[in-house]
Amino acid sequence: MHSLPKELLSSLAGLPGFNATSFQEVHADGRQVTSIRLNPAKPVDGLPVLQDASRMAGSPVKVPWSSMGYYLAERPSFVFDPLFHAGTYYVQEASSMFLEQAIRQTTDLGRPLRVLDLCAAPGGKSTLLQSLLGPDSLLVSNEVIRNRVNVLQENLVKWGAANTVVTSNDPRDFQRLENYFDVIVVDAPCSGSGLFRRDPAAIAEWSLENVQLCRQRQQRILADCWPALRQEGILVYSTCSYSREEDEEILDWMMEELDASSCRLRTEPEWNIVETTGKKGGWGYRCYPDRLQGEGFFIGCLQKNDGANYSWPRNKKTGAGQLVRLGRKEEEQVRNWVQPAPLFFFQHQEHSYGLPLSLAEDLAILQSSCYLKRAGVLLGKPGAREFIPEHELALSVVINHDLPAIPLSREQAIQYLRKEEVHTDSAHRGWALVQYEGQNLGWVKVLPNRCNNYYPKEWRILKRDD
Repeated sequence: MHSLPKELLSSLAGLPGFNATSFQEVHADGRQVTSIRLNPAKPVDGLPVLQDASRMAGSPVKVPWSSMGYYLAERPSFVFDPLFHAGTYYVQEASSMFLEQAIRQTTDLGRPLRVLDLCAAPGGKSTLLQSLLGPDSLLVSNEVIRNRVNVLQENLVKWGAANTVVTSNDPRDFQRLENYFDVIVVDAPCSGSGLFRRDPAAIAEWSLENVQLCRQRQQRILADCWPALRQEGILVYSTCSYSREEDEEILDWMMEELDASSCRLRTEPEWNIVETTGKKGGWGYRCYPDRLQGEGFFIGCLQKNDGANYSWPRNKKTGAGQLVRLGRKEEEQVRNWVQPAPLFFFQHQEHSYGLPLSLAEDLAILQSSCYLKRAGVLLGKPGAREFIPEHELALSVVINHDLPAIPLSREQAIQYLRKEEVHTDSAHRGWALVQYEGQNLGWVKVLPNRCNNYYPKEWRILKRDD
């Protein structure tokens, strides 16, 4: 472990909750904390990764500020857990799960919401947000860095939800959606000091100059997206930095420059999350790894005072003409593969997609204003002879539960996830789901003399099992 920068330690002196001695000790001990968050849409009785934790620690230990978060006694090889690939849980740092409290305590989750996760890759906060939202709410997960969009899409596909849209836009592009979002989450790019324990190599990249550069970038991002938040909407701001310049001072700046009011959150004493305030009285919450089981993290919530409620300009085209609704014949074909739920079926480049019917207008609005990478669930390709299902459909929560399914052993599941040939004794012929512990992994097509594996090539396991 490299020594922590002296400039960092000096800059943190006097901050609420900071203890230089214990802070340095926890960074020196090299111990790692592993935590996961369960997917409530894909419950598994006796999830093996938690049962393993029970054998080592006595019982699964909950992350206290999370309804679905658990600590593991040690880090397993997640790549060889088929249920990880099925999207039954997400490996997420425990401190960042405090986002759940920020959303629950500032937002009415009982009504449909439009939520923007502005800096969304790799998808931890987006999957958390989606689990909190109702089925008629919309989650827009945005990632401006193009080479990070694929991992964001993959994690959302595994999560299985239909009420999500993935975009790849600069924050300023969302100004076209003035007053549109009820909630905007900005997990801002930062100097990364909160991750030093998990990534010691980041220590060498840290500097006071970089802190200032990050501060300027954070202000630009916040100013650019602010018009897209409706009046009385909530902006949740977070970083994995300890620096006051990127944390409390950003809240001060937002309250002064953007006419925002701070929201105070409730915390329990045993959580050991430190409440802090800036010079303008904005409430922030700090996680220190020497005080709790998690990494360095800061979060604050602000409410927008000005603005208005969203209304689409009557003289502006909604882009609905660009949305090609499936024809009646194709829609009848698709409906055999999905649950009897109110879905809006549309077509793009010969493929069919499904989105909650209540979000059809929102999709048209977004399409007219943003660069969409993914919307709803990619269902498959209708054809004259047969419907060809897509992997997204297999992992989605809209899939028809009565479709043929073949259970796999763990060894068979790993073979499938390597995209190797899977041998089955099933008498079924044609398309079938393959499952592990009752959870869908993807598609096979059973033919008289072989079983074709349709697991996505780019997702296959390459590592060898030790």
